[in-house]
Amino acid sequence: MENKRIVIDARESGTSTGRYIDKLVENLHRLKPAHEMVVLAKAQRLEYLRSVAPGFTVLEAPYQEFTFDEQLGFKKRLDGLKADLVHFGMTQQPVRYKGAAVTTVHDLTTLRFENPAKNRAIFKLKQKAYKYVVKKAAQKSKAIITPSQFVKDDLIQFTGISPDKVTVTHEAAEPIQSPAAPLPDLQNKQFIMYIGRPTPHKNLKRLIEAFALLRAQHPALTLVLAGKKDSNYQRIEANLSAGLRPHVVFTDFVSDGQLRWLYEHCAAYVFPSLSEGFGLPGLEAMAHGAPVVSSNATCLPEVYGPAAHYFDPLDIQAMADAINEVLSDETLCKRLTADGKQQVAKYSWRRMAEQTLAVYLAVLSS
Repeated sequence: MENKRIVIDARESGTSTGRYIDKLVENLHRLKPAHEMVVLAKAQRLEYLRSVAPGFTVLEAPYQEFTFDEQLGFKKRLDGLKADLVHFGMTQQPVRYKGAAVTTVHDLTTLRFENPAKNRAIFKLKQKAYKYVVKKAAQKSKAIITPSQFVKDDLIQFTGISPDKVTVTHEAAEPIQSPAAPLPDLQNKQFIMYIGRPTPHKNLKRLIEAFALLRAQHPALTLVLAGKKDSNYQRIEANLSAGLRPHVVFTDFVSDGQLRWLYEHCAAYVFPSLSEGFGLPGLEAMAHGAPVVSSNATCLPEVYGPAAHYFDPLDIQAMADAINEVLSDETLCKRLTADGKQQVAKYSWRRMAEQTLAVYLAVLSS
C-alpha cells in the first residue's frame, strides 16, 4: 500500500474523554505506522502531543465542538489537508465532510440525560442536534469504534447500522506515576470515594443518600467527592443536610499525586453511575489496589467483570448494603483487590492502538 495521509481529530485532548485520544496518539506513535500521521488539536495541547508523538505532524485546530465554526471552518480545514482517512475521536464533527472517515463513539449518554448546569432550552436543542450528528456520523463513516460491546449494541440499536461496521477497542488503565500526595484533612480517616463529574447520570444524589444510611453502622466514615467544583457540585453541596455536611468532603480539582493517594487509602471506590461507555475511573482505582463497589448498569459489568461488588444504582438501600459488605468483610475486600489487579491486566492501550491501526488499514484498503 502506498503512503497515505491519516488525520486524527484530537480536539478533546486533555479532557477526561480525551484520555482516550491522548493514549491513542502516544501508542500509535510507538507502532511506527508506515503512513503520514497528522494530529489536529487545540492550542493548549500542541506541545504535549508533539512531546508524545514527535514523528507525527501536530497542527492547531481551534474549532469548538457543537458550533458553526466546527461545521464550516473545521470542514474547510479538513478539505485542505486532502486526507486519505480522518479519524474523529468523538462523535462531534462536520456532518458534511465527505472524505473517508472513522468515528469513535464513546457512549450515547448525552442523548438520555440532561445537565442542570446548562440552559435547559439550549441543552435540548443541542441534544436534538447531537442525535442527528450521531446518526449521520454512524451512516457516513467507513468504520465505527466503540470502547465496549455495550456501546456497540446500543449504537446499532439507535442507528440501525450493520454490526460489521463497528469494532470494539477496550480502553485501559495504568497506575499513576506521580508520587502519592496526601490530603491532610483525610489522613487517618476512613473514607469511601468517587471521582469525576457530578452530572445527573453519575447518580451522586443517590450515593449521598446511601452514605447517610451507611453512617448508622459506620459513624466515623467520610464520603469524598473528588473533581473540579463546578456549578453541579456546588448545587449538590448546597443541598446537603446540616447533619451530613461535616462528613462529605468536596475536594475540588485534585492533582495526579493526590488522586493516587486517594485511590491507595480509600476503604472503597464507589461508582454509582447510571450510564457509562467504559468506566475508566473504576479500573484506575483497581490499578491502585482499591476495592471497587459498582453500579451494575450499562457497560460496567462487562468492563469490571468479577473484580467489582455490584448494586442496582436505582436502589439506595442496595447501594448502602453493597458498600457496607465491602467495609465489613475483610475477605471480600481482599478478593476484590486481588481480582482488580488481574482485571486491569486484561486491558492495554497498546493493544487498543494496534486494533485501531488495523481499522485504519482495513478502510484504506477497501
